[in-house]
Amino acid sequence: MTVQDIVKSIERLSIEDQEKLFKVICQRRIQQREAEILASREELKQDISDRTARRGNVHDLIADLLGDDDASYLG
Repeated sequence: MTVQDIVKSIERLSIEDQEKLFKVICQRRIQQREAEILASREELKQDISDRTARRGNVHDLIADLLGDDDASYLG
């Protein structure tokens, strides 16, 4: 089933059912995001415990992501 097929199916629903579906989808997405955040939190706690967590400012983060030891060009 394609996204377009799903949209067409939803359009055949009553407005009330479309609203209910929208609320259910939003609620489930919120729950998924909460689970992702909790998993990240647990990973961070473990990294802190293992002393592998790194600290710094946004320039340090960008330099780390770019693999650059000198982020002076960032301002």
